[in-house]
Amino acid sequence: MTLPNILGIIGSAIVIFAYFAVAQRSITADSRPYYLANLLGAALIFASLWWAWNLPAAIVEIFWGAISAYGLARNVYLRDQPRPR
Repeated sequence: MTLPNILGIIGSAIVIFAYFAVAQRSITADSRPYYLANLLGAALIFASLWWAWNLPAAIVEIFWGAISAYGLARNVYLRDQPRPR
């Protein structure tokens, strides 16, 4: 098995595990662990594409990572805001 395959499989497993954890209600879809898992998974899958380029898959992973980064940043920002009483 090649390094790109290993990276892609690990990245896919992380994304699948995160989705399953949400389905099992172990974590919420707006939690930091979920966003971090999706960001890491997308990055590993994207890295695997470096050796075997596939533009449609790269587009999906770029957006997947960007949306995860946005959600993570929003989560951090909202956490630091005072809560209404």
